[in-house]
Amino acid sequence: MLETFERAALEAGKAIMQVFLEGCPSAKKADNSPVTVADERAERIIIAQLEAAFPDTPIIAEESVAAGNVPAIGASFFLVDPLDGTREFIDKRREFTVNIAYIRDGRPLAGIVYAPALGVAFAGENQRAEKLVVDAHFRVTQRTTIRVRPQPADRTALASRSHNSPHTEVFLAANAISQCTNIGSSLKFCMLAEGLADVYPRFTRTMEWDTAAGDAVLRAAGGSTLTLDGLPLTYGKISQMHDSDFANPNFISWGGQSSTLVREHLTQKS
Repeated sequence: MLETFERAALEAGKAIMQVFLEGCPSAKKADNSPVTVADERAERIIIAQLEAAFPDTPIIAEESVAAGNVPAIGASFFLVDPLDGTREFIDKRREFTVNIAYIRDGRPLAGIVYAPALGVAFAGENQRAEKLVVDAHFRVTQRTTIRVRPQPADRTALASRSHNSPHTEVFLAANAISQCTNIGSSLKFCMLAEGLADVYPRFTRTMEWDTAAGDAVLRAAGGSTLTLDGLPLTYGKISQMHDSDFANPNFISWGGQSSTLVREHLTQKS
């Protein structure tokens, strides 16, 4: 499955970079979030690849959902964010990513996160995660196994550049986290998976396609993503009483940690 994800992500990344280098106008979707022609081109590429390889598996893709095309899902489905970090893309920052994930029984079992402007990708499946180096011709030139690091006494946190919140600052202060790096897109999950940081608290709204691929990589590398009740974040959340389909609750993603640390630090529920 990851071979298909890799081909689709690299082809989508190539299309995205063409738009990135040429420049393009952006528009607003119904929820006031930005969208560009790069999002739309990349999504068409990814859907075509997934449909060819897995014709019976539903695909939940961000731009298709925005257009009202939402297939019924069962126990297994794909989640696609063709261009995560559209704000970074528009602002000519290079942290945007292509995200593809496979979900079964609510869990992200396989995923790829590709940052075409940075020339790196991260993939995870079956308790194994890799960092891929991608050259200017969109070819993988190096693969390295990655793993979360044990929680150090002095933890490094990650926060969203575009979607930070006061609750995040409270969490950092309450847990004596002295270092915090702001970075866009799903690369935050990948930094945890690579052992470059320790915790990513998220107290602003996300959708499942924003998080699934990065979460799959993180879990394959030995990390976890937990709701504020201490339970694993699940996927395929529809008919939610207090939010729209596929919307996530607040969560905290961790690199390596013990159950004691989880109990100790999942304290910010407001």
